[in-house]
Amino acid sequence: MMEIESETQELCLHVNGEHARNFSTEQRSHSYSWRIKVFLYVFLLLAGETMATLLGRLYYEKGGKSTWLETLVQLVGFPLTFPCYNYINPEPSKTKSITKETTSFLTLSLVYIGIGLVVAGQSGLYSFGLLYLPVSTFSLISASQLAFNAVFSYLNSQKITPFILNSLVLLTLSSTLLVIQPEPESSSKSLAKYNYVIGYICAFGSSAGYSLTLSLIDYAFEKVLKKHTFKEILDMDTYPSIVATCVVVVGLFGSGGWKTLRTDMEEFKLGKVSYIAINIGSTISWQAFSIGCLGLILEVSSLFSNVISTVGLPIVPFLGVVFFHDEMSGIKLIALVLAIWGFVSYAYHDYVDDQKPEEANQEKEEEEMMKLSQPEEATQEKEEEELMKLSQPEEDAQEENSHIQA
Repeated sequence: MMEIESETQELCLHVNGEHARNFSTEQRSHSYSWRIKVFLYVFLLLAGETMATLLGRLYYEKGGKSTWLETLVQLVGFPLTFPCYNYINPEPSKTKSITKETTSFLTLSLVYIGIGLVVAGQSGLYSFGLLYLPVSTFSLISASQLAFNAVFSYLNSQKITPFILNSLVLLTLSSTLLVIQPEPESSSKSLAKYNYVIGYICAFGSSAGYSLTLSLIDYAFEKVLKKHTFKEILDMDTYPSIVATCVVVVGLFGSGGWKTLRTDMEEFKLGKVSYIAINIGSTISWQAFSIGCLGLILEVSSLFSNVISTVGLPIVPFLGVVFFHDEMSGIKLIALVLAIWGFVSYAYHDYVDDQKPEEANQEKEEEEMMKLSQPEEATQEKEEEELMKLSQPEEDAQEENSHIQA
């Protein structure tokens, strides 16, 4: 009987240990693969954003004047990802729950068209803002997208915590300092002031449009598409880009802007080859940024994607000083410090939120281990009862023999 008990215990320990080992290995491999994907998306977002902003400013700095073209290069790069459709893994991502419900064609069309229209408007505002403002000022104002992200947070049930509120105040102060700074000297002060006002309005509008786009995409992934695969990333990049590209092309031809493109290229200070190379580089950079942004929304959240996009905040202003000789005044430095402080506050809020699911997962794992250990305890109790039953007749026989002898 003791041999049976030991074998039973050994079998239970083997099963439990195998389950725990498999669970640990699966969790560990998932964590590694997830982190690699997130790192790749972060790299694409930051590299694409930095290069696209600098190339866009270089285009204007060297004589480029077409805001329609600058808007178009932000959107027209979606065919570059078409080959990726041939290498899509049919297995869905395991980072989020998946449902087998399908979304109707009409609903999908409305989602893609709506997001595409918002993207077209945001891209146009971005181009005008970058035209009228120095790249350092424009980049610092773009940090206000985190504040707008909180405004649109109700779409994804995000709460306003003290850390977010602190970040909003800091980013608002940072942007306000840039607005009230003295305008640069110009031969036409009234025109320069008018252009700066237009630039500030467009920069803030672009930041608001970008945050709205991220929130809408996050909402679409969670509530409408209800799928979390790389194919959905490509679809969310392709179809809204097609809609936005059509809108910009209609505007380009409707406004007669296409007539000035040849003159724009011929008068470009760096030559025709550089003109084409800069626009191609901008297109590739924006496409890399788009894939990185959508990947982070899918794998983490729109908030995280928005926070990561502001990590390049300290990079662009200093590169603007180096390459475009932008003036880095004391007000800009203070605004930069406030913006970074606001970013850190927002990032810490995201870190605190990430710790809560981890603690919940640990508690869930402990509960599962307790459930696995309960059958073993039940088996031991059952074996003890059987041993008691087997030993009972023997004890009764001994009592009877002692009674007969007496």
